[in-house]
Amino acid sequence: MERNLAKLEAPSLRRVINATGVVLHTNLGRAPLASFTPLFGYSNLEYDLAAGSRGKRDAHVSELIERLTGAPGIAVNNNAAAIYLALNELAAGFEVVVSRGELIEIGDGFRIPEIMQRSGAILREVGTTNRTNVDDYRDAINERTRLLLRVHPSNFRMEGFTSRPELGELSALAKERGVPLYEDLGSGCVADLRRFGIEEPLVADSVRAGVNLVSFSGDKLLGGPQAGILAGDAGLVARLRRNPMFRALRLDKLIYQVLETTLRSLVLERWDEVPALRMIGQTGEALRVRAESFLGRLDGLRASVIEGSSMIGGGATPGQRLPSWLISIDCADVVEAERRCRFSDPPVVARVENGRLLIDLRTVFVGEEDELLRVIRGACVGSHASR
Repeated sequence: MERNLAKLEAPSLRRVINATGVVLHTNLGRAPLASFTPLFGYSNLEYDLAAGSRGKRDAHVSELIERLTGAPGIAVNNNAAAIYLALNELAAGFEVVVSRGELIEIGDGFRIPEIMQRSGAILREVGTTNRTNVDDYRDAINERTRLLLRVHPSNFRMEGFTSRPELGELSALAKERGVPLYEDLGSGCVADLRRFGIEEPLVADSVRAGVNLVSFSGDKLLGGPQAGILAGDAGLVARLRRNPMFRALRLDKLIYQVLETTLRSLVLERWDEVPALRMIGQTGEALRVRAESFLGRLDGLRASVIEGSSMIGGGATPGQRLPSWLISIDCADVVEAERRCRFSDPPVVARVENGRLLIDLRTVFVGEEDELLRVIRGACVGSHASR
């Protein structure tokens, strides 16, 4: 009885120390959130304080989205919902032209074609798995066409004998034929990451290239909470907002608060205030210094600092890794040590490779290092080799 009561009193959703080096760890909540204090009591979620009348909850983020992307925008509860809303409003009962090579699965069995079909849109597949050109789209347009769709392959990469049209080509075709061009960017990159060696298309570049509507995730490279953001031509965004499903897919007040905070940091280019971007931006040298300092506190354990790599993860930047330095711990029973880490308070999720426990400090907040040290020591008692 006491055990059952204790279990009921303990929260199921807990803070976890992510020592894997995967920045956008899907199983650990994707983008780590900055510390914030939820608004106490009531708020002006749907109240216009200046007018003294009912307001719109998306007003708290719409201006920030426009500043970031160069186009008006709204937000729903995730990017799959954004795709569904766009297709349901703009193409239900009509055709959407899309390349066969872009009919992707976005994780956990959810596939873009299935979401599209549920929206009521009819897929008009063109090209082949590896090659599609602009004439494939042109030849498929008919009186029932309502959208040209382009999907960014954010969770995989095709190489070799491949091709697809440039955005400018598709934009010119869409304008020529009077059909909107919609691009699902998925990862939602708004900050240029090329200085960190990461190649990922920017949302604002798509808008400048003439894309009429874009959608992307809030909890990937944007660095915020789970959300799906749609930005584009004012008329199209207004139609999406009037769709009855917009209410069913809308965000909660807590998500709006976190999303607004994240978007404001991005607009003001305060990159270090967005934990995911701060983690991505850590240099290999800085991580080596952190790892060596941490190693010096691991008395009694056989451990070393080794060169390795981190991943951005979360279905973003496939095949692109970040150079890192890892703490490698030699345990007599690495499986048991890893299990003890997960069962600690707070839980620590680490990597196991080649029979060793690996810790990547890229995804560990500096303020978590003391807790991490305590957990590792406790987990390795009886299951490590002494120096």
